[in-house]
Amino acid sequence: MQGVLTGFAVIAVVIGVGYVLGLRGHLGPQGREVLTKLAFHVASPALLFTTLATADLSVVFSARLLVTALSTLAVAGAFVAVGVVRGWGVGRTTIGALCSGYVNSGNLGIPIAVYVLGDASLVAPVLLFQLVLVTPVAVTILDLSRGGAQGSLWRRVLTPLRNPIALGSLAGVAVAASGFEVPGAVMDPITLIGNMSVPAVLLAFGIGLCGSTMPLRGVERRPVLLAVALKAVGQPAVAWALASGVFGLRGAQLLDVVVTSALPAAQNLYTYASTYGVGERLARDAILVSTVVSVPVLVGVATVLG
Repeated sequence: MQGVLTGFAVIAVVIGVGYVLGLRGHLGPQGREVLTKLAFHVASPALLFTTLATADLSVVFSARLLVTALSTLAVAGAFVAVGVVRGWGVGRTTIGALCSGYVNSGNLGIPIAVYVLGDASLVAPVLLFQLVLVTPVAVTILDLSRGGAQGSLWRRVLTPLRNPIALGSLAGVAVAASGFEVPGAVMDPITLIGNMSVPAVLLAFGIGLCGSTMPLRGVERRPVLLAVALKAVGQPAVAWALASGVFGLRGAQLLDVVVTSALPAAQNLYTYASTYGVGERLARDAILVSTVVSVPVLVGVATVLG
């Protein structure tokens, strides 16, 4: 329980600082936009590269990854199905699907893995799955949905290679797969830049909360409620059913996959929504509400399965 509360406290403090910055206008009217662009185009690609370049890709073949992948696809698919029926649009539905299954495995998942699970590396499968597969696919769909890759088939195929998030992820995987050790003179400045990613995302999120209306209101109320329900309840329930009933995981392994699946929606989804100018209110509210709701869910999971 201490790990859950510690992880949330760290995030809340940084978001609160961003809120104060927005309230007092210290960064000017373009502060949130500048931080968002900094995170999306520079800091996040650097962080993804350094994370994946030194990762053990053997976790890709673990049962935990299969549980994570299947539970993510299940809840994201459920949101997409509703989005298609309701006519929410490709970009908006993509953001909602991400909010339904893309967990905060980095700045929240790592401290919770340390304090609750006792090993930070246990969050690696979900982290790699999201960085290597989910993020490149999602940003490619967002690129295509806004007409950013109109033209020849070849231009559409190369869409991921023009996106900094996807490019950083793929470059990191390539380095890890090759076994090449990046020299310190090259890796150190990239690491330094990447360290700006999480604070920039959280500060931008806090600034975005300043002057905004209360969540769960307006036209985004139903998509937000659906995304939060799928994220906070649906994904951990599906993960538990798959892990225990299909893959036969028990004890610490079962706790691991259910805890990581119960993590709230990641703050960087708001960066994607802001960058592409679609579903910003949906992303903001879904992240905020799922973060609040996930506290009792994570405490309950840790208590029952721990």
